[in-house]
Amino acid sequence: MSTIFITGATDGLGRALAYRLAADGHDLILHGRDTTRLDQVAAEVAERGKRPRSVVADLADLQQVRRLAAQVGEVADRLDVFVSNAGIGGGEPDGVDRRVSADGHELRFAVNYLAGFALSLDLLPLLRAAAPARIVNVASLGQYPLDFDDLMLEHGYDGMRAYAQSKLAQIIAGFELAERLPATEVTVNSLHPGTYMPTKMVLKSIGRSVDALEVGVESVRRLAVNGDLDGVTGRFYDRMREERADSQAYDLAARAELWRRSLELTGCADIEAADVEAAEAEAADPE
Repeated sequence: MSTIFITGATDGLGRALAYRLAADGHDLILHGRDTTRLDQVAAEVAERGKRPRSVVADLADLQQVRRLAAQVGEVADRLDVFVSNAGIGGGEPDGVDRRVSADGHELRFAVNYLAGFALSLDLLPLLRAAAPARIVNVASLGQYPLDFDDLMLEHGYDGMRAYAQSKLAQIIAGFELAERLPATEVTVNSLHPGTYMPTKMVLKSIGRSVDALEVGVESVRRLAVNGDLDGVTGRFYDRMREERADSQAYDLAARAELWRRSLELTGCADIEAADVEAAEAEAADPE
Protein backbone atom coordinates (compact mmCIF):
# COMPACT_ATOMS: atom_id res chain seq x y z
CA MET A 1 0.00 0.00 0.00
CA SER A 2 1.06 3.58 -0.65
CA THR A 3 1.96 6.40 1.73
CA ILE A 4 -0.13 9.40 0.62
CA PHE A 5 0.00 13.01 1.81
CA ILE A 6 -3.17 15.09 1.31
CA THR A 7 -3.38 18.82 1.96
CA GLY A 8 -6.72 20.32 2.91
CA ALA A 9 -7.94 17.05 4.41
CA THR A 10 -10.33 18.38 7.07
CA ASP A 11 -13.27 19.17 4.80
CA GLY A 12 -14.91 18.54 1.45
CA LEU A 13 -13.03 16.58 -1.20
CA GLY A 14 -9.89 16.14 0.89
CA ARG A 15 -11.75 14.55 3.78
CA ALA A 16 -13.84 12.30 1.52
CA LEU A 17 -10.71 11.22 -0.34
CA ALA A 18 -9.00 10.38 2.95
CA TYR A 19 -11.97 8.21 3.96
CA ARG A 20 -11.78 6.28 0.70
CA LEU A 21 -8.02 5.83 0.62
CA ALA A 22 -8.00 4.70 4.26
CA ALA A 23 -10.67 2.12 3.46
CA ASP A 24 -8.42 0.92 0.61
CA GLY A 25 -5.64 0.29 3.15
CA HIS A 26 -3.27 3.16 2.34
CA ASP A 27 -1.10 4.95 4.91
CA LEU A 28 -2.16 8.59 5.08
CA ILE A 29 -0.60 11.85 6.19
CA LEU A 30 -3.30 14.48 6.54
CA HIS A 31 -2.86 18.23 6.58
CA GLY A 32 -5.12 20.86 8.11
CA ARG A 33 -4.74 24.29 9.65
CA ASP A 34 -7.01 23.64 12.65
CA THR A 35 -5.73 21.07 15.12
CA THR A 36 -9.15 20.28 16.60
CA ARG A 37 -10.74 19.59 13.23
CA LEU A 38 -7.71 17.64 12.08
CA ASP A 39 -7.83 15.41 15.16
CA GLN A 40 -11.52 14.77 14.56
CA VAL A 41 -10.98 13.79 10.93
CA ALA A 42 -8.01 11.61 11.89
CA ALA A 43 -10.23 9.73 14.35
CA GLU A 44 -12.92 9.28 11.68
CA VAL A 45 -10.36 8.06 9.16
CA ALA A 46 -8.97 5.60 11.73
CA GLU A 47 -12.41 3.99 11.93
CA ARG A 48 -12.11 3.13 8.23
CA GLY A 49 -8.50 1.98 8.12
CA LYS A 50 -5.09 2.73 9.60
CA ARG A 51 -4.80 5.75 11.85
CA PRO A 52 -3.32 8.59 9.79
CA ARG A 53 -0.50 10.87 10.79
CA SER A 54 -1.37 14.56 11.04
CA VAL A 55 0.52 17.74 10.19
CA VAL A 56 -0.65 21.30 10.81
CA ALA A 57 0.11 24.48 8.87
CA ASP A 58 -1.50 27.61 7.49
CA LEU A 59 -0.76 27.55 3.76
CA ALA A 60 -1.11 31.34 3.63
CA ASP A 61 2.28 31.56 5.36
CA LEU A 62 5.25 30.29 3.34
CA GLN A 63 7.35 29.85 6.47
CA GLN A 64 4.75 27.39 7.75
CA VAL A 65 4.60 25.75 4.31
CA ARG A 66 8.34 25.10 4.38
CA ARG A 67 8.05 23.72 7.92
CA LEU A 68 5.18 21.52 6.76
CA ALA A 69 7.42 19.70 4.30
CA ALA A 70 9.88 19.10 7.15
CA GLN A 71 7.05 17.77 9.33
CA VAL A 72 6.11 15.26 6.65
CA GLY A 73 9.73 14.15 6.56
CA GLU A 74 9.66 13.63 10.32
CA VAL A 75 6.71 11.21 10.14
CA ALA A 76 7.63 9.38 6.91
CA ASP A 77 10.88 8.37 5.24
CA ARG A 78 9.23 8.06 1.83
CA LEU A 79 6.16 9.39 0.06
CA ASP A 80 4.41 7.58 -2.76
CA VAL A 81 1.83 10.28 -3.54
CA PHE A 82 1.38 13.97 -2.80
CA VAL A 83 -2.16 15.24 -3.42
CA SER A 84 -2.09 19.05 -3.52
CA ASN A 85 -5.74 19.62 -2.72
CA ALA A 86 -5.99 22.53 -0.27
CA GLY A 87 -7.43 25.73 -1.63
CA ILE A 88 -9.90 28.56 -1.33
CA GLY A 89 -12.60 29.43 -3.86
CA GLY A 90 -13.47 32.58 -5.69
CA GLY A 91 -16.19 33.75 -3.31
CA GLU A 92 -17.73 32.86 0.02
CA PRO A 93 -16.97 31.69 2.66
CA ASP A 94 -13.53 33.19 1.99
CA GLY A 95 -14.81 36.57 0.82
CA VAL A 96 -14.72 38.36 -2.52
CA ASP A 97 -12.37 41.23 -1.68
CA ARG A 98 -8.67 41.17 -2.38
CA ARG A 99 -6.62 39.98 0.57
CA VAL A 100 -2.97 39.11 0.99
CA SER A 101 -1.06 36.28 2.61
CA ALA A 102 1.41 36.54 5.48
CA ASP A 103 4.07 37.13 2.83
CA GLY A 104 2.12 39.91 1.09
CA HIS A 105 1.04 37.81 -1.90
CA GLU A 106 -2.52 37.78 -3.27
CA LEU A 107 -4.22 35.24 -1.03
CA ARG A 108 -5.76 32.88 -3.56
CA PHE A 109 -2.55 32.72 -5.58
CA ALA A 110 -0.60 32.07 -2.37
CA VAL A 111 -2.81 29.31 -0.95
CA ASN A 112 -4.01 27.62 -4.12
CA TYR A 113 -0.76 27.75 -6.04
CA LEU A 114 2.41 28.93 -4.29
CA ALA A 115 1.99 26.62 -1.28
CA GLY A 116 1.59 23.54 -3.49
CA PHE A 117 4.49 24.63 -5.68
CA ALA A 118 6.80 24.96 -2.68
CA LEU A 119 5.63 21.68 -1.18
CA SER A 120 6.16 19.82 -4.46
CA LEU A 121 9.79 20.92 -4.60
CA ASP A 122 10.50 20.45 -0.89
CA LEU A 123 8.95 16.97 -0.86
CA LEU A 124 10.95 15.72 -3.84
CA PRO A 125 13.51 13.81 -1.73
CA LEU A 126 10.70 11.83 -0.06
CA LEU A 127 8.97 11.24 -3.39
CA ARG A 128 12.18 10.12 -5.08
CA ALA A 129 12.79 7.72 -2.19
CA ALA A 130 9.55 5.98 -3.16
CA ALA A 131 10.11 6.12 -6.94
CA PRO A 132 8.03 5.81 -8.98
CA ALA A 133 5.96 8.35 -7.08
CA ARG A 134 3.18 10.77 -8.05
CA ILE A 135 2.12 14.39 -7.58
CA VAL A 136 -1.56 15.14 -8.16
CA ASN A 137 -2.69 18.77 -8.41
CA VAL A 138 -6.39 19.34 -7.74
CA ALA A 139 -7.03 22.16 -10.20
CA SER A 140 -10.12 23.21 -12.15
CA LEU A 141 -11.67 23.73 -15.56
CA GLY A 142 -12.11 27.32 -14.38
CA GLN A 143 -8.86 28.83 -15.74
CA TYR A 144 -7.83 32.40 -16.48
CA PRO A 145 -4.57 33.43 -18.22
CA LEU A 146 -1.90 34.89 -15.97
CA ASP A 147 -1.00 38.56 -16.42
CA PHE A 148 2.69 38.64 -15.54
CA ASP A 149 2.56 42.44 -15.30
CA ASP A 150 -0.04 42.14 -12.53
CA LEU A 151 0.43 38.65 -11.15
CA MET A 152 -0.97 39.63 -7.76
CA LEU A 153 -4.06 41.26 -9.28
CA GLU A 154 -3.58 44.64 -7.66
CA HIS A 155 -5.79 46.25 -10.31
CA GLY A 156 -9.41 45.37 -11.05
CA TYR A 157 -9.54 42.54 -8.57
CA ASP A 158 -12.15 39.82 -8.98
CA GLY A 159 -12.29 36.77 -6.73
CA MET A 160 -13.31 34.33 -9.44
CA ARG A 161 -10.56 35.57 -11.75
CA ALA A 162 -8.06 35.21 -8.90
CA TYR A 163 -9.25 31.65 -8.28
CA ALA A 164 -9.14 30.73 -11.98
CA GLN A 165 -5.66 32.25 -12.37
CA SER A 166 -4.36 30.26 -9.40
CA LYS A 167 -5.77 27.03 -10.83
CA LEU A 168 -4.19 27.62 -14.23
CA ALA A 169 -0.91 28.35 -12.46
CA GLN A 170 -1.14 24.90 -10.84
CA ILE A 171 -1.54 23.29 -14.24
CA ILE A 172 1.22 25.32 -15.92
CA ALA A 173 3.73 24.58 -13.17
CA GLY A 174 2.64 20.94 -13.17
CA PHE A 175 3.47 20.68 -16.86
CA GLU A 176 6.84 22.33 -16.27
CA LEU A 177 7.67 20.14 -13.30
CA ALA A 178 6.75 17.03 -15.28
CA GLU A 179 9.25 18.11 -17.94
CA ARG A 180 11.99 18.44 -15.34
CA LEU A 181 11.45 15.07 -13.62
CA PRO A 182 11.92 11.62 -15.14
CA ALA A 183 8.58 9.81 -15.17
CA THR A 184 10.41 6.83 -13.67
CA GLU A 185 10.99 8.97 -10.57
CA VAL A 186 7.94 11.21 -10.16
CA THR A 187 4.93 11.83 -12.38
CA VAL A 188 2.98 15.09 -12.18
CA ASN A 189 -0.62 15.44 -13.33
CA SER A 190 -3.45 17.90 -12.69
CA LEU A 191 -7.21 17.53 -12.86
CA HIS A 192 -10.63 19.09 -12.57
CA PRO A 193 -12.09 16.59 -10.07
CA GLY A 194 -15.75 17.47 -10.54
CA THR A 195 -18.09 20.34 -11.25
CA TYR A 196 -19.68 22.16 -8.29
CA MET A 197 -19.44 19.26 -5.89
CA PRO A 198 -21.37 19.75 -2.61
CA THR A 199 -18.47 21.10 -0.58
CA LYS A 200 -18.75 23.95 1.91
CA MET A 201 -16.87 26.21 -0.50
CA VAL A 202 -19.24 25.50 -3.39
CA LEU A 203 -22.47 25.63 -1.39
CA LYS A 204 -21.54 28.93 0.25
CA SER A 205 -20.44 30.52 -2.99
CA ILE A 206 -22.71 28.96 -5.64
CA GLY A 207 -25.60 27.65 -3.55
CA ARG A 208 -26.02 24.44 -5.54
CA SER A 209 -24.12 21.34 -6.61
CA VAL A 210 -23.81 19.42 -9.88
CA ASP A 211 -21.47 16.47 -9.45
CA ALA A 212 -21.59 14.20 -6.41
CA LEU A 213 -18.57 14.31 -4.13
CA GLU A 214 -17.84 10.70 -5.07
CA VAL A 215 -17.10 11.84 -8.64
CA GLY A 216 -14.22 13.92 -7.36
CA VAL A 217 -13.01 11.22 -5.01
CA GLU A 218 -12.82 8.64 -7.78
CA SER A 219 -11.18 11.06 -10.20
CA VAL A 220 -8.41 12.00 -7.75
CA ARG A 221 -8.02 8.43 -6.49
CA ARG A 222 -7.44 7.23 -10.06
CA LEU A 223 -4.60 9.69 -10.64
CA ALA A 224 -3.14 8.91 -7.24
CA VAL A 225 -3.03 5.12 -7.20
CA ASN A 226 -4.40 3.42 -10.30
CA GLY A 227 -1.86 1.27 -12.12
CA ASP A 228 -3.14 2.23 -15.57
CA LEU A 229 -1.47 5.63 -15.10
CA ASP A 230 2.00 4.32 -14.28
CA GLY A 231 4.52 6.52 -16.08
CA VAL A 232 1.89 8.95 -17.36
CA THR A 233 2.95 12.55 -16.66
CA GLY A 234 2.37 16.14 -17.70
CA ARG A 235 -1.35 15.75 -18.36
CA PHE A 236 -4.56 17.56 -17.42
CA TYR A 237 -7.79 15.65 -16.85
CA ASP A 238 -11.43 16.62 -16.67
CA ARG A 239 -12.52 14.06 -14.12
CA MET A 240 -11.55 10.73 -15.77
CA ARG A 241 -10.93 12.08 -19.27
CA GLU A 242 -7.75 13.68 -20.52
CA GLU A 243 -8.48 17.26 -21.58
CA ARG A 244 -6.66 20.26 -22.99
CA ALA A 245 -6.01 23.10 -20.55
CA ASP A 246 -6.02 26.81 -21.37
CA SER A 247 -3.63 27.58 -24.23
CA GLN A 248 -1.26 29.49 -21.92
CA ALA A 249 -0.34 26.17 -20.31
CA TYR A 250 1.35 25.16 -23.58
CA ASP A 251 3.20 28.46 -24.04
CA LEU A 252 6.84 27.62 -23.22
CA ALA A 253 7.72 31.25 -22.52
CA ALA A 254 4.82 31.57 -20.07
CA ARG A 255 5.81 28.33 -18.38
CA ALA A 256 9.40 29.49 -17.97
CA GLU A 257 8.31 32.88 -16.63
CA LEU A 258 5.92 31.38 -14.08
CA TRP A 259 8.61 28.96 -12.95
CA ARG A 260 11.12 31.77 -12.50
CA ARG A 261 8.67 33.99 -10.64
CA SER A 262 7.51 31.10 -8.44
CA LEU A 263 11.07 30.34 -7.34
CA GLU A 264 11.54 34.01 -6.46
CA LEU A 265 8.27 34.25 -4.55
CA THR A 266 8.72 31.04 -2.54
CA GLY A 267 12.48 31.10 -2.04
CA CYS A 268 12.74 27.52 -3.29
CA ALA A 269 15.89 26.31 -5.03
CA ASP A 270 15.53 25.27 -8.64
CA ILE A 271 15.47 21.52 -9.15
CA GLU A 272 18.40 21.51 -11.54
CA ALA A 273 20.51 23.69 -9.27
CA ALA A 274 19.70 21.49 -6.26
CA ASP A 275 20.62 18.36 -8.22
CA VAL A 276 23.98 19.84 -9.21
CA GLU A 277 24.76 20.77 -5.60
CA ALA A 278 23.81 17.28 -4.39
CA ALA A 279 25.95 15.63 -7.07
CA GLU A 280 28.94 17.86 -6.21
CA ALA A 281 28.54 17.10 -2.51
CA GLU A 282 28.41 13.37 -3.17
CA ALA A 283 31.49 13.53 -5.37
CA ALA A 284 33.37 15.46 -2.68
CA ASP A 285 32.29 13.09 0.09
CA PRO A 286 31.20 9.72 -1.36
CA GLU A 287 30.84 8.28 2.14
